[in-house]
Amino acid sequence: MASLLEQLRAYTTVVSDTGDFNAIKQFRPQDATTNPSLIAAAAEKPEYASVVDDVLKQVRKDAGPSASDKDVAAKSFRPLEVAFGRKILEIIPGRVSTEVDARLSYDVDGSIAEARAIIALYDKAGVSRDRILVKLASTWEGIKAAEILEKEGIHCNMTLLFGLHQAVAAADAGVTLISPFVGRILDWYKKDTGKDYVGADDPGVESVTTIYNYYKKFGYKTVVMGASFRNIGEITELAGCDLLTIAPKLLTELESTQGPLPRKLDPANSAKMDIKKLTIDKATFDKMHAEDRMAHDKLKEGIEGFSKAIEDLEKVLEQRLSTISEPAAAAR
Repeated sequence: MASLLEQLRAYTTVVSDTGDFNAIKQFRPQDATTNPSLIAAAAEKPEYASVVDDVLKQVRKDAGPSASDKDVAAKSFRPLEVAFGRKILEIIPGRVSTEVDARLSYDVDGSIAEARAIIALYDKAGVSRDRILVKLASTWEGIKAAEILEKEGIHCNMTLLFGLHQAVAAADAGVTLISPFVGRILDWYKKDTGKDYVGADDPGVESVTTIYNYYKKFGYKTVVMGASFRNIGEITELAGCDLLTIAPKLLTELESTQGPLPRKLDPANSAKMDIKKLTIDKATFDKMHAEDRMAHDKLKEGIEGFSKAIEDLEKVLEQRLSTISEPAAAAR
């Protein structure tokens, strides 16, 4: 019998949730996605030292002799994640997601400028923007930024998405893809209730199932990519979801496990469901977000976590700068 991973690929596009090139080569996903935490983890591995050092040398050269190591490190996150993205695109046939600085999550103009700058770096490298998804946090401001970017042909991936109000607003804005966080939803409910959840009763699974059925019922083009899994049970319950982004550890488990894998999500079934159409303006978004304690808590926590990951990475890069040779010396 085929492995669960092989069967899953028949229903769902499998995406690799890692910045580790070796893991991506091993599992051959269609797409790949990264975030600041994953980039930071990959950047500290010896096998990727040359990628990191090349970026730091170039940024220091561009910044000029008066720039401090701290300034150079602060300017290096964007080109570093693009450098990782370019390496990943050499391995996969599809798209890579590259994240806007989480510290801009409530800044529409700042998010748009950062997204354009990311795409400009890929454009300069000759990478088609059709192969890039720019990731933004699913705040109201992030969604409004994505609406403008999509009209410019910049495809967006809305991350840190926990509630139906976020999903509907994103779809109404015409975004390419959303990434509801299954495992983080589960984490919140386990902590809040003291209960454990399995299978279809998992609150994260229920959330993604609801969003998927809503999108398919009303014919939205925005696709759903379940993310942040804690176990393969969550993944098998979402077989049929448009995409699932899965960490290497769980990909390994799926690949080594055999057994039947029935399709759980199907647009033909969604079309028959009695689902109420929602209208989400800012006032409704804010009201629903305030009433959804889980979504409120996890969005805030996620933005703070990704922001801290960038700050931690900048500290690592600043220390790294003191150990690498000057650009002029390297050129001799």
